[in-house]
Amino acid sequence: MNILEKTHINKIRELTSRLNQWRHEYYILDAPTVTDAVYDYHYDELEQLEQDTGFRLSNSPTQTVGYTVVDGLEKTAHSIPLLSLDKTKQIRDIMKFIGGHQVLLMHKLDGLTVKLEYEDGSLVRASTRGDGEFGEVITHNIRAIDGIPATIPYKQRLAVTGEAYITRPVFEKLQDTLRDSAGNPYKNSRNMAAGSVRNHDAAVCAERGVVFSAFGVIEGLGEDRQTSESKFLKLMELRRLGFSTCAFFMQKVRSTVLEINDTISELRVLADIEGLPIDGIVVAYNDIPYSLSCGQTNHHYKHSIAFKFDDDLYETVFRSIEWTPSRSGEIAPVAIFDTVEIDGCDVSRASLHNLTFIKQLELKAGCRILISKRNQIIPHIESNLDKGDFDGNIIPRYCPCCKTPTRIDRSGAAETLCCDNTDCAMQTIRKFVHFVGKKAMDIEGLSEATLAKFINRGWLRDFTDIYRLDEYEQEIVDMDGFGENSWQRLWDAIQRSRHTNFERFVVAMDIPMVGRTASRELNRYFNSDLNAFRDAAGMGFNFTQLNDFGTTLHNNIHEWFRKGENINLWEELQNMVNIKSNNTATTPVSADNPFAGRTVVVTGKLEHFTRDTINDKITSLGAIAGSSVNKNTDYLICGAKAGSKLDKAQALGVTVLTEQEFLSMSRSA
Repeated sequence: MNILEKTHINKIRELTSRLNQWRHEYYILDAPTVTDAVYDYHYDELEQLEQDTGFRLSNSPTQTVGYTVVDGLEKTAHSIPLLSLDKTKQIRDIMKFIGGHQVLLMHKLDGLTVKLEYEDGSLVRASTRGDGEFGEVITHNIRAIDGIPATIPYKQRLAVTGEAYITRPVFEKLQDTLRDSAGNPYKNSRNMAAGSVRNHDAAVCAERGVVFSAFGVIEGLGEDRQTSESKFLKLMELRRLGFSTCAFFMQKVRSTVLEINDTISELRVLADIEGLPIDGIVVAYNDIPYSLSCGQTNHHYKHSIAFKFDDDLYETVFRSIEWTPSRSGEIAPVAIFDTVEIDGCDVSRASLHNLTFIKQLELKAGCRILISKRNQIIPHIESNLDKGDFDGNIIPRYCPCCKTPTRIDRSGAAETLCCDNTDCAMQTIRKFVHFVGKKAMDIEGLSEATLAKFINRGWLRDFTDIYRLDEYEQEIVDMDGFGENSWQRLWDAIQRSRHTNFERFVVAMDIPMVGRTASRELNRYFNSDLNAFRDAAGMGFNFTQLNDFGTTLHNNIHEWFRKGENINLWEELQNMVNIKSNNTATTPVSADNPFAGRTVVVTGKLEHFTRDTINDKITSLGAIAGSSVNKNTDYLICGAKAGSKLDKAQALGVTVLTEQEFLSMSRSA
């Protein structure tokens, strides 16, 4: 045995031991210490090593399912093994699996698998899946679980498999009051459901709101040949007998990738609407004789496959946290870690969001972490593999910029770190960076570094000072990196910014939550009149009547205009600039324009537009550029890598357009 082979085998032993410990925590204690994504990551690593080396331990989790049954509940043998499913995160694997056969797509509910056995129309036994060969008898809890009939109008032997689970709303209601076997709050609904179903006291189970939905028939319903050969018809028959079943859709033979994706989206929206805990979609052959011919491994049947939603995970080493005060005073933490390549990009930084998130991860320099790119876009730390040695000193006691003592804000849903010094240099710089940015006053040449130099020299105290920088012309010309030409370009850019519009001016004022979309709606409603907007805020106008304006945004606007320094800045700046109207209500549009007066939302990456330019195009057509999908949305323009907006639009029946369809329709407008 060479050194490499020995290293691989030692790694297999280590992973097998670790995964079995996690399985024990998950199945026996109902108190897991790692997420499903972390478990899956190491499971896949072990499976690949076993394939590469041909070495496999007898207790490998790739060869067994579930948990070893413990004393306390009666054991029962499964005459037909209840195996797991193979899984994938790639749609191409799903298409390869389908291979021209008719399939069913159904919810993969995240709960505890249960088998129900009926004789002469009565329920005689209920059991958990256990390790696939032996389970635990839970018949005493069946009356406490919704969706399981005690008697059925079918007198032959029937064995049904399904999932016992707890819906998200019920879980959220109980989460703060219930504890797992380790005395900790339940981390997810799956663990709560498992602990409830396996509880010795049916009264306890009854209080948890556990629900059962069937997903398969392993014995029975074979009298009619047509039904006996179709998974779809068997599930329909279960419904007729009174069972609740997992939601499922039959796909036509040779369905396209688009059609499969559409069905997956529909199922995800349905789960979201009904509060169902799902972690994927099951794809199963409808033809039962063909399914049986596919065979099985020791771990899973080959007649079905699970399409998982989790993002891929990448292991790296955490090094430090970079703390940066924002313009609001909140100090934003960013993780710095050893570079990993994800989807062809080098990633070495990820937002840590807030103090609560950092404490939950128990980060410390040198610990191993798992990184994902959520929705294939945003880097995110999913887990710390070396928890247990958290050092609270990682959280700074003083602002990294002005050295003012930091404050922990516990007023929101999560703890955040704040600097309350309004004169903090970094906060001031960030405010100026926002003001001169492309979405605000758009002053080219005032980089963060240049602004910092001007602020440090006392030339910039508030935004109006930008328009008086000519007082320091000679000093600026003499600065390193400047000169006559650089100064002239900067001053020309400042002068151009004086000719702006309502939207840019309002964005530049930095009213909390008022960005391009909100300012565009304000511009439309107040007809490009800054005074009308200011007066409305001062007179108690109800901003929630505007499209996509909620209570928080309404309150933010009123609170901002209640401060005298903000009003003074608003009026002084307004006297320094020329506001040109860009209200789309006055834009002439053709009578047959399908977008006039309609609300149009955009999602995904577009080929011909940035988000700003597509919104400008929408408003130029006399439409309203919305930011979120709701009942008032008329069109959703959908680009690549569309997210939850597409799911919601389909659920609400909103017309979905491709970018090309939008362009074609807009040409005729």
